[in-house]
Amino acid sequence: MEKNQELIRTHGGAYILEGVQNDLDVTTRQTLRIPEKEIIAQKCDTLIQPSDIIFLDSSTTSWYIARKIVNRKLTVVTTSLEIANILSRSSTVHLFLTGGEFSSRTKGFTGNGTVRSLQQYFFDKAFVSCRSVCREFGVTDINEDSAMLYKIALQHAHQKFLVVDHTKLDKTSFSAVIPLEKMDAIITDCEFSPEWKEWLTKNSVQYY
Repeated sequence: MEKNQELIRTHGGAYILEGVQNDLDVTTRQTLRIPEKEIIAQKCDTLIQPSDIIFLDSSTTSWYIARKIVNRKLTVVTTSLEIANILSRSSTVHLFLTGGEFSSRTKGFTGNGTVRSLQQYFFDKAFVSCRSVCREFGVTDINEDSAMLYKIALQHAHQKFLVVDHTKLDKTSFSAVIPLEKMDAIITDCEFSPEWKEWLTKNSVQYY
Protein backbone atom coordinates (compact mmCIF):
# COMPACT_ATOMS: atom_id res chain seq x y z
CA MET A 1 0.00 0.00 0.00
CA GLU A 2 2.81 2.41 0.83
CA LYS A 3 4.42 1.83 -2.57
CA ASN A 4 1.10 2.64 -4.28
CA GLN A 5 0.77 5.88 -2.25
CA GLU A 6 -2.31 4.56 -0.41
CA LEU A 7 -0.46 4.56 2.92
CA ILE A 8 1.81 7.13 4.57
CA ARG A 9 4.12 6.12 7.40
CA THR A 10 5.05 8.72 10.03
CA HIS A 11 6.76 8.67 13.42
CA GLY A 12 3.31 8.41 15.01
CA GLY A 13 2.12 5.47 12.93
CA ALA A 14 0.60 4.92 9.50
CA TYR A 15 -2.22 6.76 7.78
CA ILE A 16 -4.41 5.51 4.95
CA LEU A 17 -4.78 8.18 2.25
CA GLU A 18 -7.64 6.62 0.30
CA GLY A 19 -11.29 7.40 1.10
CA VAL A 20 -13.41 10.40 0.19
CA GLN A 21 -13.39 11.84 3.71
CA ASN A 22 -10.08 10.63 5.15
CA ASP A 23 -8.18 13.52 6.70
CA LEU A 24 -4.69 14.12 8.03
CA ASP A 25 -4.00 16.78 10.63
CA VAL A 26 -1.63 19.59 9.80
CA THR A 27 1.19 18.14 11.90
CA THR A 28 1.28 15.15 9.58
CA ARG A 29 0.61 17.03 6.35
CA GLN A 30 3.44 19.51 6.90
CA THR A 31 5.95 16.64 6.72
CA LEU A 32 4.62 15.20 3.45
CA ARG A 33 5.60 15.99 -0.15
CA ILE A 34 8.00 18.78 0.82
CA PRO A 35 10.00 18.81 -2.46
CA GLU A 36 6.75 18.80 -4.42
CA LYS A 37 5.39 21.76 -2.46
CA GLU A 38 8.61 23.70 -2.96
CA ILE A 39 8.37 23.19 -6.73
CA ILE A 40 4.76 24.36 -6.73
CA ALA A 41 5.63 27.42 -4.64
CA GLN A 42 8.40 28.38 -7.06
CA LYS A 43 5.98 28.21 -9.99
CA CYS A 44 3.40 30.31 -8.12
CA ASP A 45 5.99 32.95 -7.31
CA THR A 46 6.67 33.49 -11.02
CA LEU A 47 2.94 34.04 -11.67
CA ILE A 48 2.48 36.72 -9.00
CA GLN A 49 2.99 40.32 -10.08
CA PRO A 50 4.17 43.20 -7.85
CA SER A 51 1.29 44.79 -5.90
CA ASP A 52 -1.06 41.87 -6.57
CA ILE A 53 -3.82 41.19 -4.06
CA ILE A 54 -3.81 37.43 -3.50
CA PHE A 55 -5.66 34.86 -1.41
CA LEU A 56 -3.88 31.92 0.24
CA ASP A 57 -5.83 29.13 1.91
CA SER A 58 -4.84 27.13 5.00
CA SER A 59 -3.19 24.28 3.11
CA THR A 60 0.41 23.35 3.82
CA THR A 61 1.13 23.95 0.12
CA SER A 62 0.17 27.58 0.68
CA TRP A 63 2.62 27.73 3.60
CA TYR A 64 5.41 27.18 1.08
CA ILE A 65 3.99 29.84 -1.22
CA ALA A 66 3.96 32.26 1.71
CA ARG A 67 7.62 31.56 2.48
CA LYS A 68 8.47 32.18 -1.16
CA ILE A 69 6.72 35.58 -1.34
CA VAL A 70 7.68 36.93 2.09
CA ASN A 71 9.85 39.68 0.57
CA ARG A 72 7.47 40.62 -2.24
CA LYS A 73 5.37 43.80 -2.30
CA LEU A 74 1.89 42.30 -2.13
CA THR A 75 -1.43 42.29 -0.32
CA VAL A 76 -2.27 38.85 1.08
CA VAL A 77 -5.58 37.68 2.54
CA THR A 78 -5.48 34.31 4.28
CA THR A 79 -7.49 32.01 6.53
CA SER A 80 -4.27 30.50 7.90
CA LEU A 81 -2.70 31.46 11.23
CA GLU A 82 0.53 29.76 10.15
CA ILE A 83 0.71 31.90 6.98
CA ALA A 84 -0.06 35.00 9.02
CA ASN A 85 2.87 34.12 11.29
CA ILE A 86 5.17 33.65 8.29
CA LEU A 87 4.16 36.91 6.61
CA SER A 88 3.96 38.97 9.81
CA ARG A 89 7.75 39.27 9.66
CA SER A 90 7.59 40.94 6.25
CA SER A 91 7.90 44.70 5.88
CA THR A 92 6.53 44.59 2.32
CA VAL A 93 3.44 42.36 2.60
CA HIS A 94 0.14 44.01 3.53
CA LEU A 95 -1.51 41.20 5.49
CA PHE A 96 -5.18 40.45 6.23
CA LEU A 97 -6.19 37.49 8.42
CA THR A 98 -9.81 36.42 8.43
CA GLY A 99 -11.65 35.90 11.67
CA GLY A 100 -13.79 32.94 12.63
CA GLU A 101 -13.34 29.78 14.65
CA PHE A 102 -9.74 28.59 14.94
CA SER A 103 -9.04 24.95 14.10
CA SER A 104 -5.92 23.47 15.68
CA ARG A 105 -6.18 20.63 13.17
CA THR A 106 -5.54 22.98 10.21
CA LYS A 107 -3.99 25.98 12.01
CA GLY A 108 -6.57 28.05 10.18
CA PHE A 109 -9.96 29.67 10.63
CA THR A 110 -13.31 28.25 9.61
CA GLY A 111 -17.04 28.57 10.18
CA ASN A 112 -19.63 31.28 9.62
CA GLY A 113 -17.42 34.05 10.95
CA THR A 114 -14.73 33.17 8.43
CA VAL A 115 -17.31 33.10 5.63
CA ARG A 116 -18.57 36.58 6.55
CA SER A 117 -15.03 37.93 6.79
CA LEU A 118 -13.91 36.44 3.49
CA GLN A 119 -16.93 37.79 1.64
CA GLN A 120 -15.62 41.32 2.20
CA TYR A 121 -12.54 40.85 0.02
CA PHE A 122 -11.77 40.52 -3.68
CA PHE A 123 -8.50 39.33 -5.23
CA ASP A 124 -6.35 39.56 -8.31
CA LYS A 125 -5.39 35.92 -7.81
CA ALA A 126 -6.59 33.13 -5.53
CA PHE A 127 -4.37 30.13 -4.83
CA VAL A 128 -6.26 27.18 -3.37
CA SER A 129 -5.37 23.57 -2.80
CA CYS A 130 -7.73 20.64 -2.29
CA ARG A 131 -7.75 16.99 -1.32
CA SER A 132 -8.57 15.69 -4.81
CA VAL A 133 -9.11 16.72 -8.42
CA CYS A 134 -10.31 14.86 -11.48
CA ARG A 135 -11.47 15.88 -14.92
CA GLU A 136 -14.99 14.52 -14.55
CA PHE A 137 -15.96 15.82 -11.11
CA GLY A 138 -13.54 18.72 -10.76
CA VAL A 139 -12.10 20.05 -7.51
CA THR A 140 -13.26 18.27 -4.34
CA ASP A 141 -12.33 18.40 -0.67
CA ILE A 142 -12.89 16.39 2.49
CA ASN A 143 -15.46 18.62 4.21
CA GLU A 144 -18.10 21.20 3.41
CA ASP A 145 -16.57 23.98 5.53
CA SER A 146 -13.31 24.10 3.58
CA ALA A 147 -15.15 23.65 0.29
CA MET A 148 -17.34 26.68 1.06
CA LEU A 149 -14.32 28.88 1.82
CA TYR A 150 -12.64 27.81 -1.42
CA LYS A 151 -15.81 28.60 -3.38
CA ILE A 152 -16.01 32.13 -1.96
CA ALA A 153 -12.34 32.88 -2.55
CA LEU A 154 -12.53 31.61 -6.12
CA GLN A 155 -15.74 33.52 -6.86
CA HIS A 156 -14.03 36.71 -5.66
CA ALA A 157 -10.84 36.21 -7.68
CA HIS A 158 -10.01 37.60 -11.10
CA GLN A 159 -7.69 34.62 -11.68
CA LYS A 160 -8.21 31.20 -10.09
CA PHE A 161 -5.22 28.89 -9.49
CA LEU A 162 -5.41 25.32 -8.22
CA VAL A 163 -2.20 24.16 -6.50
CA VAL A 164 -1.92 20.39 -6.03
CA ASP A 165 0.84 17.82 -6.03
CA HIS A 166 0.60 14.93 -8.48
CA THR A 167 -0.77 12.46 -5.90
CA LYS A 168 -4.10 14.34 -5.81
CA LEU A 169 -4.85 13.91 -9.50
CA ASP A 170 -7.57 11.53 -10.72
CA LYS A 171 -9.22 11.23 -7.32
CA THR A 172 -12.40 12.49 -5.67
CA SER A 173 -13.26 13.55 -2.13
CA PHE A 174 -16.47 14.24 -0.23
CA SER A 175 -17.51 17.79 -1.10
CA ALA A 176 -17.54 19.51 -4.49
CA VAL A 177 -15.76 22.87 -4.80
CA ILE A 178 -15.74 23.89 -8.46
CA PRO A 179 -15.65 22.26 -11.91
CA LEU A 180 -12.06 22.10 -13.07
CA GLU A 181 -12.88 23.88 -16.35
CA LYS A 182 -13.85 26.96 -14.29
CA MET A 183 -10.27 27.31 -13.05
CA ASP A 184 -7.82 29.52 -14.94
CA ALA A 185 -4.83 27.31 -14.22
CA ILE A 186 -3.62 24.24 -12.36
CA ILE A 187 -0.12 24.09 -10.91
CA THR A 188 1.57 20.87 -9.91
CA ASP A 189 5.06 19.51 -9.31
CA CYS A 190 5.57 17.39 -12.42
CA GLU A 191 4.56 17.11 -16.05
CA PHE A 192 0.95 16.26 -16.82
CA SER A 193 0.10 13.15 -18.81
CA PRO A 194 -0.87 13.57 -22.49
CA GLU A 195 -4.50 12.88 -21.55
CA TRP A 196 -4.48 15.62 -18.94
CA LYS A 197 -2.76 18.07 -21.29
CA GLU A 198 -5.32 17.41 -24.01
CA TRP A 199 -8.25 17.92 -21.64
CA LEU A 200 -6.81 21.08 -20.07
CA THR A 201 -6.03 22.61 -23.46
CA LYS A 202 -9.51 21.76 -24.77
CA ASN A 203 -11.09 23.45 -21.74
CA SER A 204 -8.78 26.51 -21.79
CA VAL A 205 -7.19 25.72 -18.45
CA GLN A 206 -3.52 26.61 -18.33
CA TYR A 207 -1.13 24.18 -16.69
CA TYR A 208 2.25 24.63 -15.05
